[in-house]
Amino acid sequence: MAWIALPALLLLFLALVCIRAALFVPKPKAPAAAKSPVTIDSERAIKNLQAMIKIKTVSIDEDGEPGGLSYKDDFNEFRALLPQLYPLLHRHCSFELVGTGGLLYHWKGKAADKPSVYMAHYDVVPADEDKWQKPPFSGAREAGEIWGRGTLDTKGTLCAALNAAEALLSDGFVPAQDVYFAFGGDEELKSTDAPAIVDLLHSRGVRPALVLDEGGAVVDNVFPGVAGAVALIGTGEKGRLNVEFSVSGMGGHASAPPASSPVGVLARAVTRVEAEPFSAYICEPVRQMFDTLGRHSTFFYRLIFANLWCFKGLLFHLCKKKGGELNALVRTTCAFTQMRGSSASNVLPPSASVNADVRIMRPDTVESVISDLQKRIQDERIRVAGIKGVDPSPFSNKDCEGYERLCSAIGAIWPQAIISPYLMIAASDSRHFCKISDAVLRFSAMYLSRDDRKRIHGNDERIRESQFLEAVKFYHYMLLAS
Repeated sequence: MAWIALPALLLLFLALVCIRAALFVPKPKAPAAAKSPVTIDSERAIKNLQAMIKIKTVSIDEDGEPGGLSYKDDFNEFRALLPQLYPLLHRHCSFELVGTGGLLYHWKGKAADKPSVYMAHYDVVPADEDKWQKPPFSGAREAGEIWGRGTLDTKGTLCAALNAAEALLSDGFVPAQDVYFAFGGDEELKSTDAPAIVDLLHSRGVRPALVLDEGGAVVDNVFPGVAGAVALIGTGEKGRLNVEFSVSGMGGHASAPPASSPVGVLARAVTRVEAEPFSAYICEPVRQMFDTLGRHSTFFYRLIFANLWCFKGLLFHLCKKKGGELNALVRTTCAFTQMRGSSASNVLPPSASVNADVRIMRPDTVESVISDLQKRIQDERIRVAGIKGVDPSPFSNKDCEGYERLCSAIGAIWPQAIISPYLMIAASDSRHFCKISDAVLRFSAMYLSRDDRKRIHGNDERIRESQFLEAVKFYHYMLLAS
């Protein structure tokens, strides 16, 4: 009788997973609130962004300290530019320079018990000018695009937020709640300005009902089975750790090599680590993302996302094989990025090292990652040292007024986009604000194509004028609802 029962159980199983997939459909969407069209001074906004891009606020690291006089001059010049571009903001809002280069504006509202903080950073990463089609600090405007380092990351959003504020101030608008603009000057390097701002706000008893920083964006073709646009809101972010693997040897001439060289020892360690990825896990932001976007995917993928109770292992296996962003959403990742050995090809190195960039997902921590890597390597000759590590951020609850306000503004600008929480796999200044707020959200207010995302920190960074002006309108709606 067992041979009869087995097919029956299999049919029952198939029926169950298919029924669950068939019922795994999009949840009813709340009707969008009617919003009046926003009229903005497009030319002024674009010229303001061009002016910001022309100032070379590049984060420079020399022995852990900022660079020389030119570095300071550029950042001072940027700070001096803002009162010229936004006179009403500087007339009606208080301003403080916090830390080395943190800019904090306070726009007093009718109440102060549920303030909002809008974040960005004005420092940028270096640009290899020889590899750009147009000079990276020219702010060139051509064919409906503005070129330059920082247009996407994140002078574009900083400029958009301040243009929206200036326009509202010109209309005599007063926000319902206090509004803060918090802009860091070292996010790309050391991230000391943001915690200094947090400490100052904390000392004053400020507990924001919403903190909004860079993070997710409006994108397409990023989730299996979903071809349309999705707006991803980061409700948490992974931690980060720079790990150095080092080996010391005797050195000597390469003509008489030892049985095992420092470089060979490290190479074996690298292959062991890559062959054994960290354990996969679905954290809360990713679970919410799968539950939201999975309902909009094709039936094949709905079979998986509606039945993770039995197909989770298959999903993890696919993520491991494919790598990339989906894999980074379900596990701590370790990417080897640098290797150092001898300075000459015929000299054995007295020591060698390999560095890895580790992005940590809860429940892993800096401490547990270092311990796990040592176990994977299984070689006492290798020293594993953690450098500049930070644990994953706490997760913010999407069931709050701030998240709803953000969704409403997104719906007004990008009505066709499916809005979903997600886990930010990069790091941002926003993590520091978890100390004073339970609603720290990460959303870059623009549509980013695959090519756009590649140009962030890459060559030929630029932004479409329409893309930038949508961001201005987005902040207009956000500030109106603050």
